[in-house]
Amino acid sequence: MGVVEELHGQHVHDPYRHLEDADSPATLRWSREQRTLYEEERATWPGLDHWRAEVVALTDIELTMPPAVRGHRVFWRRRSAGQEHPVLMVAEGARERVLLDPCALDPSGRTVLDAWHPSPEGDLLAYQVSRNGTEDSLLHVMEVATGRIVDGPVDRVRGSAVAWLPGGEAFYYVRRLDPRLHPGEERYHRRVCLHRVGTPPDTDTVIFGEGRDSTQFYSVSLSGDGRWLGVTATLGTGRGTDLHLADLALDPPDRPRLRPVQEGRTAATRLHTRPGTGPGDPVWLRTDRDAPRGRVVACRPADIDRGPAAWREVIPERPDATLTHLVVLSGTAPDRPLGLVAWTRHTAAELTVHDLTDGRRVATVPLPGTGAVGDFSTGSPGDHEAFFVYTDFLTPPQVLRFDARTLRLTRWERDTGHTPGPTGAVTTRVAFPSRDGTTVHMFVISPTGHPDGARPALLTGYGGFGRIMSPRYRAQVLAWVRAGGVFAWAGLRGGGEEGGEWHRAGRGQHKQNTFDDFAAAADHLTAEGWAAPGRLAIMGGSNGGLLVGAALTRHPGKFAAAVCMSPLLDMVRYELSGMGPSWVPEYGSARDPAHLRTLLDYSPYHRVTPGTAYPAVLLTAADGDTRTDPLHARKMCAALQHATSGDGPILLRVERGVGHSTRAASRAADLQAECLAFIATHLGLAAPGGADGEAP
Repeated sequence: MGVVEELHGQHVHDPYRHLEDADSPATLRWSREQRTLYEEERATWPGLDHWRAEVVALTDIELTMPPAVRGHRVFWRRRSAGQEHPVLMVAEGARERVLLDPCALDPSGRTVLDAWHPSPEGDLLAYQVSRNGTEDSLLHVMEVATGRIVDGPVDRVRGSAVAWLPGGEAFYYVRRLDPRLHPGEERYHRRVCLHRVGTPPDTDTVIFGEGRDSTQFYSVSLSGDGRWLGVTATLGTGRGTDLHLADLALDPPDRPRLRPVQEGRTAATRLHTRPGTGPGDPVWLRTDRDAPRGRVVACRPADIDRGPAAWREVIPERPDATLTHLVVLSGTAPDRPLGLVAWTRHTAAELTVHDLTDGRRVATVPLPGTGAVGDFSTGSPGDHEAFFVYTDFLTPPQVLRFDARTLRLTRWERDTGHTPGPTGAVTTRVAFPSRDGTTVHMFVISPTGHPDGARPALLTGYGGFGRIMSPRYRAQVLAWVRAGGVFAWAGLRGGGEEGGEWHRAGRGQHKQNTFDDFAAAADHLTAEGWAAPGRLAIMGGSNGGLLVGAALTRHPGKFAAAVCMSPLLDMVRYELSGMGPSWVPEYGSARDPAHLRTLLDYSPYHRVTPGTAYPAVLLTAADGDTRTDPLHARKMCAALQHATSGDGPILLRVERGVGHSTRAASRAADLQAECLAFIATHLGLAAPGGADGEAP
């Protein structure tokens, strides 16, 4: 049943093409057999219950997310111990109540709150929910005081940004066109629309998107006073953005004149405004145009038409750190706003405060440790307070509040979550050369903080889409280390750890650098004694699943086990399913002869070689995944099972009723525990609290 295609003069073999059809009788029969095989193998893993108990203990804690203050109400998400999903809270004065609970909407736990946006006055809430992991959201509008649904559902929104106009009568959002207009391209063809609450969504006015590339993503924002409308456009998941600005004081909301701030560039640029801004006042742009690590410039809306010639640099690019976040705040002098800026330096976060009039650094804000910070939110638009999440490998997420009047950082009083005690783990930062001499940085989390040559090690990475592998709390990491193992977290080219150039050095025709960095990380762990000989495993998800697939097909002898989660593996056909077309800026397209050669060179599915002793491999997928289709895991599983001469099993775990990422807490714990138990079985690590297995 194999297929051989001729593409640009090359014969491309695809022996398991038939497994792309999930609903064919042959695929269904094969999938049942794989499920039986997986369950039989799982039953032999020692300590699985102990692994699950440890993961649950490390995740079943109260977690709070940053608030949004609108009018006299405060909105935030919180997940308490025992809850499957976070709930949306609202406080009116001292009184707190649950505003929206996904499990109340769907006791099965398969409904997820994808996004929520209160109106400026706090009277209405636009929220989006999806079911079964599809991320295909439905948007509703709720009256906050009563909980009554006053609008919706609006379909085809998929986690859209929502920008409310003052008064709560209308908002801007992003919606896909009717899928019947473009068969086979249902997940594309987006438009920015104006929706008036209580009117049919099909009567919404399109204000942006006509005539543009079908794979573009859009985002909308409004200044706190509702005057300045910003629209960004990104081609697929490319880093560059087109940015447009409109003055709603001059035009009606349904006919804004959107003027280009930046267009047709590969640079990423984001708009930051403050209430009360007039055409002659400054707005700020966070951009990597002519500054791969990022900088902040100021310009006046009146001068937008002059383009970058009208930009004035306020905060210059740093040679040692990458700018990741900015928020504009009011300090003690109303005419001198302050900017709270987050940087990442070799993947760890730093905070500085700057006078946005002249860029002068006012303060450096100490963080609780070597960790990461999330997006900033303000108490209310134009306020003096900013909120964000801090976390590191040993510290669960906690909400911190920065006060621009005092320059002090404190923990938000409504965050009563877990305060970490002794963790039995130590974080160490290391650096090593890749194949071409480039220095790569990695975190190593271990029981003692130094290598002893005797421990099983688990290595992970990502290396794609400019994403930063910053230090974040993960139950899997701590569970592994508390059992006596070593966990390594590498920042590879293709990510954003060292800025835009670092990303470009690991994408498209340069993707090989990502794989070389990962191989060098594995070699460093073994050579320096962090990993015992023959006791190194790898794990990664999504683009990280591609990374694991490339590593195990290029260097099968380096690893004792591999876990490949929600992966991309057939790189010749990746753009024909899921969200694949939007990833062409990252990987290239098989329709281009030069790109095809690059893709075929590293495509894991096409590099599987019969007679090779592959390590034990666990592939995981989800039937509701609309990003990376499970067909990748199916085809790779079949190819490896046919080819391997090794003793380890090749297994496929397919989860039903969930998707690419967010899932109920109990199901997330099951997935993490089974991955750890699989790896521990093949590396000889006893489960924490268990008496079975071999201690390191």
